Amino acid sequence: MVKALSISEILQVCSGRLLGAAGTGLFSAIAIDSRQIARPADTLFVALSGAKVKGETFIPDLIQLGVKGFIVPNDYKAELVEDDLSLVAVEDTREALQKLAAYQRSFFQKPVVAITGSNAKTIVKEWLAQVLSEDFSVGKSPKSYNSQVGVPLSVFGLSDYHQLAILEAGISKSGEMKALEQIIQPDLGIFTNIGTAHDEGFSSREEKIQEKLSLFKKTKLLIYQKDDSLLARQIEGHFEPERLVSWSDQPGSDYVRSLKINTESTRIILMKNDLSIHTFQVPFADRASLENITHVLVAALTLEQEFSKIQKAVALLKPLEMRLTLKDGVNDCLLIDDTYSNDLEGLKVALDFMNLQRPKRRKMVILSDLLQQGAAQEVYAEVSHLLQQHGIDRVYGVGKEVGKIRLKDESELIFFDSTEDLLSHLQVSDFQNDLVLITGARIFGFERVVDFLERRIHGTTLEINLNALTHNFNFYKRQLHPKTKVMVMVKAFAYGGGASEIANHLQSLGADYLAVAFTDEGVALRNEGIRLPIMVLNPVKESLSLCEHYDLEPVVFSLSFFRHVADFAKGMARSFPIHLDFDTGMHRLGFAEEEMEDLIELIHSSSHLEIRSIYTHLAGADEEIHRDYSIQQLETFVRMRDQLLASLPYEPQAHALNSAGILAFPNYQFDMVRLGIGLYGVEVTGRHSDALRPISTLKTTISQIKTIPPGGTVGYSRKGVLPQGGRIGTLAIGYADGYDRRFSQGKGYVLVRGKKAKILGNVCMDMCMVDLSELPNAQEGDEVIVFGPEISLSELAREIDTIPYELLTNISTRVKRVYYLD
Repeated sequence: MVKALSISEILQVCSGRLLGAAGTGLFSAIAIDSRQIARPADTLFVALSGAKVKGETFIPDLIQLGVKGFIVPNDYKAELVEDDLSLVAVEDTREALQKLAAYQRSFFQKPVVAITGSNAKTIVKEWLAQVLSEDFSVGKSPKSYNSQVGVPLSVFGLSDYHQLAILEAGISKSGEMKALEQIIQPDLGIFTNIGTAHDEGFSSREEKIQEKLSLFKKTKLLIYQKDDSLLARQIEGHFEPERLVSWSDQPGSDYVRSLKINTESTRIILMKNDLSIHTFQVPFADRASLENITHVLVAALTLEQEFSKIQKAVALLKPLEMRLTLKDGVNDCLLIDDTYSNDLEGLKVALDFMNLQRPKRRKMVILSDLLQQGAAQEVYAEVSHLLQQHGIDRVYGVGKEVGKIRLKDESELIFFDSTEDLLSHLQVSDFQNDLVLITGARIFGFERVVDFLERRIHGTTLEINLNALTHNFNFYKRQLHPKTKVMVMVKAFAYGGGASEIANHLQSLGADYLAVAFTDEGVALRNEGIRLPIMVLNPVKESLSLCEHYDLEPVVFSLSFFRHVADFAKGMARSFPIHLDFDTGMHRLGFAEEEMEDLIELIHSSSHLEIRSIYTHLAGADEEIHRDYSIQQLETFVRMRDQLLASLPYEPQAHALNSAGILAFPNYQFDMVRLGIGLYGVEVTGRHSDALRPISTLKTTISQIKTIPPGGTVGYSRKGVLPQGGRIGTLAIGYADGYDRRFSQGKGYVLVRGKKAKILGNVCMDMCMVDLSELPNAQEGDEVIVFGPEISLSELAREIDTIPYELLTNISTRVKRVYYLD
């Protein structure tokens, strides 16, 4: 923080009232997450209300940790407040956080650049920060912290030694930008572009542009692309010409751009309206990257950075994946790849992400010098504190300044002058079942370290976007009553996504229960450190001992199986938890209504069994045509539930709604719902598809490209025919990877360089072929998108008359899973 805050300042800024005595200390850090507090005595905790819990729930534990200051809602019932504690009650804790951020911003007297737009805010911010760091110590938003809460946290991350700040701002509905503008108060603005993102939150595209433009109402200058006519009209209609800096590929703007595109790089020529010319060689050739880097170049020139410094920095830029990526490492290690990040706030985010991962034998960090971060002694003292606070066991450091880091055990500090020295000393045998964070500046080339430590398996990958998963979880949480619990289905390898990593993330999000299909799936989760209650949908009597040993809760679905479970549980020191499946019309597993009396009799004779929940499956919740049948099922379930509860001295939880049911039947939430395919980004009713984000992207590569003569055939049985001849690409994916053979002969397609390429011939076991005749620029080694945000699973499923569930769950375990936060 730029300025430490006293309680009197906090009270005044937030219009708060003091509960009990006021402490005398100053607060130099703000926290909203009880797990992310490095210096308790110096931290002010703001109790926000989340999708799952209220922040004030954690206050007793935080007091024990040593936190002295809190901002709480007005209705917070404080116990006896000790003399050294300060609790400030406010009407709205999020608004108080924003007011404190605006107050903090007023003490930062250096230039502030603000970035908004529909896409590429984070990419432009990161690239601009790297370019400007040639001259300045740059403070910036960590990752994509651009929300109503993320922007305040970004401001609190600024320090006195920063010479310039770059903050991004994102909104999803009308009225949100006002608070962000008051916080950021930008001097220079960049409007990246306008697209379809969050259209649902505005009455028109014009309204969305105007809302975003309100961020810049006091800026000295605003950078934008003039070729987008709708955006340009709105901007030029609201701002004086002298406050605008435009660029375009056509004459008539402040900077006219021309491009000389090669295979993997481009020469960008910018002619200013005074006829001065700047020429840059950039390592990108795709349209989106060229648009983003042009914003960066114009911003750097507007800030009067020297041409030579800009070119030097641009040459080191690489396409940013904007992610904290989780990868399988050698010898059962888990790698966190953060090789684009190189600042203190980014390190904090990465260490927090590390804390959320399943436990390993040791926690290691490989990091480079933090470039342009101010006084080295102060910065590395903070780094040392962070590493110790997060329990890091070993540090590998690369650079001239990183040697200032200290750990309690100095023997676990290993420093190198260069990445080459590090790689020459690293041994694969040094890493065994460890959690390893790799983070450093681009100039150090730490992707080589990741490559050295990453486990070599099949080149096709399934990327899992944990931010999208969080978004989908919170979307469904918003549909529920505050007390309704959420059970998440992680059966079938979490719908193909990888059960342990997804379950671990759900655990951190606050899911109440997990459900798996078979007992061995539950055992695997327990062995990976998952602590949530786990329901087993399809247990067998031979697996009951595993359920008891691993604290798993089996479903009982028939009278005969109930007797087996009751016999097994006799004589246990504690009651054995079970769940009851009621068949109300699915006619798969479960107790029928006419069996209720027999079931109740068995329950009365089996007091050593504890019924944790009762539930039913809806057969057609995803289709409106079956609505009456679904209502009939739900009413049958209510009757069966009431009959059972009348005979029990306690009340098990009841649940009936799946992902589709949560949206279709909100009046039947009961005590809990079961979230399945919706969490993974597929909304099967089709009514809320735009509200969800796909979490999975299946990628592969082009192994080889060939030219086929006219009439040539491709693949087994010569099913692929090119009458006119053409180019074909062989992809490193086949039906053994889970790519369905029904996609053969043109029914399936992939994306290569953003364009569709149809499957040629039959899908083979380990590969398939695509038609590249219309893609002359495609090359061997190019990335190929099989499905993801650009190719919907629902669309692909319709092509071969199946459902998205099948496509997800068919993905082979030999396909590498990569998890990331963007």
